[in-house]
Amino acid sequence: MRVFTPGEIARHNQSKYQGVLVAAKYARELNLLPHDALPLQDQKKLSTRALEAITSGQVEYRLVRRRRPDAG
Repeated sequence: MRVFTPGEIARHNQSKYQGVLVAAKYARELNLLPHDALPLQDQKKLSTRALEAITSGQVEYRLVRRRRPDAG
């Protein structure tokens, strides 16, 4: 099991919290891929793969503000 420190996660993100949220979203996207699309030699959990990608700077993302429903 790989342990990720808050400093590692925050290094390529604005904060450690944002890094964890992006990693969770990325892990969900990895889960949607067909299982034969993922390399067999890499038998790590999807959350570990996502956190490794986030901490190494392999994932690029942008924040999009939520649209609030009109209160009319």
